Amino acid sequence: MSHSISASAAGTFAIGGDLQVNRLGFGAMRITGPGIWGPPANHDAAIATLKRLPELDVNFIDTADAYGPYDSECLIKEALYPYTGLVVTTKGGLTRHGPEIWAPLGRPEYLRQCVLTSLRRLGVERFDLWQLHRVDPKVPRDEQFDAIAAMQREGLIRHVGLSEVPVDDIEAAQKYFKVATVQNQYNLVDRKSEDVLDFCEKHGIGFIPWFPLAAGELAKPGSIVNTIAKEHGVTTGAIALAWLLKRSRVMLPIPGTGSVDHLIENVAGASVKLSDAQFQELDRQGREAARAN
Repeated sequence: MSHSISASAAGTFAIGGDLQVNRLGFGAMRITGPGIWGPPANHDAAIATLKRLPELDVNFIDTADAYGPYDSECLIKEALYPYTGLVVTTKGGLTRHGPEIWAPLGRPEYLRQCVLTSLRRLGVERFDLWQLHRVDPKVPRDEQFDAIAAMQREGLIRHVGLSEVPVDDIEAAQKYFKVATVQNQYNLVDRKSEDVLDFCEKHGIGFIPWFPLAAGELAKPGSIVNTIAKEHGVTTGAIALAWLLKRSRVMLPIPGTGSVDHLIENVAGASVKLSDAQFQELDRQGREAARAN
């Protein structure tokens, strides 16, 4: 195990108030094939990457039944079962019909199928955290939330999360269950979910930013992220993660990769301590880039 690179340096967060994880996690979407479709091109590399997670103190792993579909969950079980000291969360509610094709399906019976089949693939009896991958606009959201609440009462789900939702959906879901996490796209140059992050921070809801490494033009040679990365001796991705971790105490970034080397580079971001001046300048330029996009 590396003694200098550890996800524990990012600090911890208690999901739902009682599920403690290190704040820098791992997203298991990229261990599948091109277009998030089928098995990885290099099975052994994917397994090796997953096996390094506990060695780097990454104890929060995010996947979904739609990744592959199913391949990501199966690889996680192959590499890490019985998940000692790990929190493995998955998502359901999206169907797959080919590479890069994603279609929401929120019918209650399908959501139940998602939970039950993911439990079987991952080899567990209950999810500490299960997330609705998308709210299906073709199905009344109350029906979707009610179905999830029923599975929580049944003991199949401990904590519930939502993905790609506005504040209104979170408030509506709270009538059925306590929303423990929200997973929306968010990064240095994508601030569309700023109001959702603020809501999560106010209510102690974990915020899981997907696509967390993006920095756009700010990561080019000579730009702000590149310059600060050189000062800290890390990659631009590590600086993007360090900014996220400093942005909010409820932030739970989940950078993903199928490469051990890239994994180590990302986890190094947990130890980067940005100065207030660095953080503020990154924030300023990130907001400007977001407005320009």
